[in-house]
Amino acid sequence: MNDRLKQLMKELGEAINESLSESDQIAEVISRIKDGGYDVFLVLEATIGFNRHEDEKPVRPTVSVHKGDPEFKVNAQDLKFLKSLRISIDERQ
Repeated sequence: MNDRLKQLMKELGEAINESLSESDQIAEVISRIKDGGYDVFLVLEATIGFNRHEDEKPVRPTVSVHKGDPEFKVNAQDLKFLKSLRISIDERQ
């Protein structure tokens, strides 16, 4: 990963954190929880994915009607995503 991309990812993380910490709605709810005698620990996880594209031409969506069973296609990105969810598919078919 190049340094520019690392910097952009850092900036994105900071922007998300700042937007949450400056949210009046979040602050108000946390305040009510604290007023109820509880400590608040807020941990959020964000998964951000990206792929480098190589001068791809825009693809226009098409509508088509198929008879019979639809074709099931899984690419490498699909497999990676499913694996991250601990989902495996039978590749023998």
